[in-house]
Amino acid sequence: MSSGIPPWRASASATATTAVYPSHATPAYIPVQARRSLTTPASTSATPAPQPKTTAADAGNRKRVEWPEPVRKYVQRCFAPENQISGVSRQEMEAKLRSVITEAAQSDVLDKINWEAQPLPQVMVQNDKLRILTNPEASTWGTPFAAQSPKRTASDDASRKRKSAEYQTESNACPPWRQTNKSNVFEDRVTYSPTDKRQRIESKNSNIRPLPVLMKTLDLLKKKWKKDNNYTYICDQFKSLRQDLTVQHIRNEFTVSVYEIHARIALEKGDLGEYNQCQTQLRALYAQQLGGHPTEFKAYRILYFIHTRNWTAMNDALADLIPADKRSAAVKHALDVRSALALGNYHRFFQLYLATPNMGAYLMDMFVDRERLSALSAICKAYKPDVKIRFITEELGFESDEQSARFILDHSSEDMLLEKDGSVRLLTGGKAAQLFEAAKADAHRVIDIKGQI
Repeated sequence: MSSGIPPWRASASATATTAVYPSHATPAYIPVQARRSLTTPASTSATPAPQPKTTAADAGNRKRVEWPEPVRKYVQRCFAPENQISGVSRQEMEAKLRSVITEAAQSDVLDKINWEAQPLPQVMVQNDKLRILTNPEASTWGTPFAAQSPKRTASDDASRKRKSAEYQTESNACPPWRQTNKSNVFEDRVTYSPTDKRQRIESKNSNIRPLPVLMKTLDLLKKKWKKDNNYTYICDQFKSLRQDLTVQHIRNEFTVSVYEIHARIALEKGDLGEYNQCQTQLRALYAQQLGGHPTEFKAYRILYFIHTRNWTAMNDALADLIPADKRSAAVKHALDVRSALALGNYHRFFQLYLATPNMGAYLMDMFVDRERLSALSAICKAYKPDVKIRFITEELGFESDEQSARFILDHSSEDMLLEKDGSVRLLTGGKAAQLFEAAKADAHRVIDIKGQI
């Protein structure tokens, strides 16, 4: 008897194995869910196929941008403290820097630009602000519908000029020989009068004086200052001179000389705001080693911060000093003044006051009265019951006994002075110490000057 599968079972098994059951047919309608609220029903449109996600391996395969070394140095100069400009915020500077580098990268000219001569972004922002002040039409807020009006292109301006020329008649047309400029530009730019006050704004190219004219202008201004001593006029002309240097990006020994002379004149007239603006620019110029007198103005800077009591800026000024600077007479004197005040040694301070080099005495005159009040407060506590006016005159650096007596009366009452044994004396007992202590506290308030660093 054979053990094989019968034919009828084999066929049935094969049929059962290969049988394919039909799937349900697709319905002839689209099922829609009934609305149960007043909200907008969800869209029944087909959902777009999801995009493939970028893996970490794909991101690593992207090409990394390698910035050239001149670009890196340019960015470092942009963030250097000596290149910062008051009135230009860090956000504005960073936005302009990002725009400049991005535009150069997109144009593929990173290696072709001379980044050493490229203007810093803060200078560009400052020029943009000056341009808006000069030409209100360049500002979008100058007219309420400026943003809605279409921009005029160069072709539109040329077409408009051509049409206006076509409509002119021969009677009102200007002859060619009258259309030329007969004025001598060189003479106009070096001739000065009280009514010729230039605006401190970015000038047109035709009005910007080149370097040779600026050098002759400086000589004329120095002669005029010695002759007329008109500070308002001279200050206005020096601002104009500095502006022409800034617009042309001229930074050399002549630029340093202009700022130094303007700073000395402002210091002589007691204009600390203008002096501080020059001082800030000189710090950046000295960092580029362009010449001038850096040690002289570093000493002025220390005395200036003593006057304004800006100890944070004082620490920065001391950190900028190198051993060679500390050996110079002017800087050594300024450091000795700072040390005497820190130790409360008013005797040493007034000795240094009477031997101030250069123009440092103009700065010390601004805070010497404050230190005299501190010294009088200490004298009233140390000397009892009185001291001679002559002693105060010699100790506090007054020119005469009358000047010292007048200073005491300005900050106290008349009963503080007493004539005794043929000399005038200051009564140091009683309320004298309290009076001078109160005057000292009032004089040592923090000074805030426009344009301060």
